[in-house]
Amino acid sequence: MQRERHFFMSNTEKITGMGAIPHAGGVAFRVWAPHARQVAVVGSFNAWDGTSHPMHAEENGYWYADVAQAKIGDEYKFLLTTEQGALSRIDPYAREVTSSVGNAIVHDAQFDWEGDDFRVASWNELVIYELHIGTFNDEQKLNLPAHFSSVSARLGHLKKLGVNAIQIMPVGEFAGDRSWGYNPSHIFSVEIAYGGPTAFKQFVKRAHQEGIAVILDVVYNHLGPSDLDLWQFDGWSENGRGGIYFYNDERAHTPWGETRPDYGRGEVRQYLRDNVLMWLEEYHVDGLRFDCTQFIRTVNGTDHELPEGWNLLQWINDEVARKFPGRITIAEDLMNNRWLTKDVGAGGAGFASQWDAMFVHPIRLAVVTPADEQRSLAAIRDALCYRYNDDAFDRVIYSESHDEVANGLQRVPQEINPDDPKGWHARKRSTLAAAMVFTAPGIPMIFQGQEFLEGGWFRDTVPVDWDQCEEFRGIVRLYRDLIRLRLNHNGFTRGLCGQFTQVTHLHEERKVIAFHRWDKGGPGDDVVVVANFYREAQENYVIGFPTQGTWTLRFNSDWQGYNDDFRNHPSTDVGAEPGETDGLPCYARLSIGPYSVVIFSQ
Repeated sequence: MQRERHFFMSNTEKITGMGAIPHAGGVAFRVWAPHARQVAVVGSFNAWDGTSHPMHAEENGYWYADVAQAKIGDEYKFLLTTEQGALSRIDPYAREVTSSVGNAIVHDAQFDWEGDDFRVASWNELVIYELHIGTFNDEQKLNLPAHFSSVSARLGHLKKLGVNAIQIMPVGEFAGDRSWGYNPSHIFSVEIAYGGPTAFKQFVKRAHQEGIAVILDVVYNHLGPSDLDLWQFDGWSENGRGGIYFYNDERAHTPWGETRPDYGRGEVRQYLRDNVLMWLEEYHVDGLRFDCTQFIRTVNGTDHELPEGWNLLQWINDEVARKFPGRITIAEDLMNNRWLTKDVGAGGAGFASQWDAMFVHPIRLAVVTPADEQRSLAAIRDALCYRYNDDAFDRVIYSESHDEVANGLQRVPQEINPDDPKGWHARKRSTLAAAMVFTAPGIPMIFQGQEFLEGGWFRDTVPVDWDQCEEFRGIVRLYRDLIRLRLNHNGFTRGLCGQFTQVTHLHEERKVIAFHRWDKGGPGDDVVVVANFYREAQENYVIGFPTQGTWTLRFNSDWQGYNDDFRNHPSTDVGAEPGETDGLPCYARLSIGPYSVVIFSQ
């Protein structure tokens, strides 16, 4: 395992760190360029003169200079003399840039957090809202992507909705002004079109003040591939590939270009690890979601293992757990690999949780399939009960994410009824999927606008339609009510935060499934969820209950208050009587509307 690099001269201690390091006497600069013959730092402080501030060679290919004339706010670059000629490069560790192809800026990392000591909720009490900064609340009249400040203006909506964590798609500086964010040009700098680094800190601070954690999506399976100054950074490369920061053989290849970082090279490993710790320390983010980890741990995304990639994930997760206890790391792997969420000490990668393909695909298929007879309740049962290891919350469950509503896929309402995505069928069955998300064991997540039936498919040029938030305010309330139950706000649905699930009833012909959720069990804890995946109501329907007595109806998705044309089916409290049913000691008769969910507790 590597340790933080410290640099010393024979008589004078040098300043530690990489990139531009402001201090009382100026700015120190350090860069790794092992194949450069000479390196100079040029910038607005020396009229971009390559002879004014040559850098001195250190061990292992590092170069250093301390420039008294430089100050915070100055623009700069590194000028490398190489066998390929003179190369002007943006600092790989630049905390701020003028643009993806511009200059680095000496950034002031100091920020008044006003005592921010926010702590993210425990995994079993997390509710995540995924959003894309550029489209969440953009300036339509100006045709500009959203700014962190404009997204902050919507935090009140998210707080009222009840989510306690937002997961934002990548904000590292990328090519152009509009992007999903998965093409990072400068991973230490925050996208200037969104407001840059200080605006991001202000955004995190504001979210924390609203009681909302911030989880950031990061991309380490590839870099760029465009506007990438790291490419052949110091002139050296092999096989026409990327040079010191990248693999220079077949391991370089990814679906996004031949820009996979060299996970086996110490300086590159340090570069990625330092980036992780920067987000957690300097930006106070509460967790990180690692994009496409299957292309970090394998060469081809399936079976050609890349041991140094796996070891890198272990090292980073171990560092995060030790230095930032309570922060969450989430893997997007989608290959059903339980070792991702096993502890590092047990040989796992050490992630706290991972996106779960075993949930999203069967649940989504269950509601978008046109014919009721073709829905598989057995597949729904398996999705509800699946777990990777001994913790039900080591998976993130959802029916919509940025990947599931793009790349040829639509939003769930659109998939259900392309001709009428706001109609009764689309509303009823999409909210049926949402109810499964919030009642199943796992960390629930929704995607931006899902709570008001955002339609079409996700594009980085199309803003969220906030007019629909008012038009479908009843659906918003449905989501809010589900989240309140999920988080046990009223003290009688603790079981939805619990580890335990038992599917007690499954009727393939009538398309009814019922399951029992609990933590410790008993009144205020035991929850019974009944879902009707059929177009007609179910009357006088018998299912088993854990104990006898009155079971209070806490939620009915067919309530007319959620939409005027919901049928307001007269589901009511039920009285459970002794009599073994569905493997439980008691039973009750209930009624449930079409494509509806009812939730009971004592």
